[in-house]
Amino acid sequence: MKATIITIGDEILIGQILDTNSRYISRALNAHGIVVAERTSIGDRRDQIVATLDRALAESDIVIITGGLGPTKDDITKHTLCNYFGSIMRYDEVEAEHIRTLLAARNIAFNELNRGQAMVPECCTVLHNAHGTAPGMWFEHNGRVVVSLPGVPFEMQHLIDEEVMPRLKAHFDLREIVHRTMITFGIAESILAERIAQWEDALPEYLHLAYLPAPNVVRLRLSAYEVEGKEVRHEIDRQFATLRTIIPDNIAGFEDASVEELVHNILIERGDTLAVAESCTGGTIASKFTAQAGASAYFLCGVVSYSNEAKCNVLGVNPRDIEQYGAVSEQVAKAMAEGARVVSGAKFAISTTGIAGPTGGSAEKPVGTVWIGVATPEKNFAVLKNCGTDRSQIISRATAYAIALLYEEIK
Repeated sequence: MKATIITIGDEILIGQILDTNSRYISRALNAHGIVVAERTSIGDRRDQIVATLDRALAESDIVIITGGLGPTKDDITKHTLCNYFGSIMRYDEVEAEHIRTLLAARNIAFNELNRGQAMVPECCTVLHNAHGTAPGMWFEHNGRVVVSLPGVPFEMQHLIDEEVMPRLKAHFDLREIVHRTMITFGIAESILAERIAQWEDALPEYLHLAYLPAPNVVRLRLSAYEVEGKEVRHEIDRQFATLRTIIPDNIAGFEDASVEELVHNILIERGDTLAVAESCTGGTIASKFTAQAGASAYFLCGVVSYSNEAKCNVLGVNPRDIEQYGAVSEQVAKAMAEGARVVSGAKFAISTTGIAGPTGGSAEKPVGTVWIGVATPEKNFAVLKNCGTDRSQIISRATAYAIALLYEEIK
């Protein structure tokens, strides 16, 4: 069973808003055994909508469209679909009353534009949108299903969960899609692929392996499409058990857990504490931990010591080390980590000091140079990483490397 997702709106194409709808819909479809064959974004043009819909219906059993259902003239999706399916518009009294009530609660007049929201193609099944003024629409055509939903994310999500997925499950005989992901750690993708090549080659034909790399982490996802889920889950568990014997020291966990979540869980379980001292990452590491519920059980403090004065005055870095080795150095990274640990009283501390650019680099220390320090009760060390050339990339990679280094130390 295949599906195509179409998002409509010039605001998506010009980068004014991010298309989060496709991600939500993809997850919902996959969870119920529907393979997403294509996701595409198009502008608010009738010819483009028609051409895209023609192609989608030729290749997919289900087409889900979001966007273009507002009350203004640039929202043309509803009328385009009405013409596409050779229908006429009708006034839906139930939807009109809902819209009138919703607008009254917001002190908005029920004008002709809002009245137009209650006009729907006669050939569609109306999907009640309890959270907005644009109803969803369900069309059936030559054994295919086309669903049109509002583009407002929370309205779309409620309709997917409460209307669309129950109807799709009732309409089609759906088989399962099974995904399971193992998180590997501390091994480069190319080395990992080489080490598990024989295991990969011996996988059953119906299991598909995907490598999903990130800094210091590679996720291995095994997938099976349109299968009997229980038997396949057992086989995936068996395959991952075999993999444990091949790379026993490089397995961090399963599914979508981030490394910071793994650290979070370990620290809470053991009752240990953490502090961070950041320069080039500017508080990003601290935010990764404090974004998680329950972080107050272990996260004691985060210091953004951006200036050399702050490094010395707050963290106790020796000014002579900065003068002799530079702020971006092994010595300073180690001193920052130990300083954060001492100041806070934490058991563990990590630090970053580097050159995030675009200026400030040199031949000896180019942009992207980052030293990451780790301090524990037993030792204090620092690791040098080259984190790229783009500022945002450098900050992101340095953050990931620092958390991964901490995980490797405490796990």
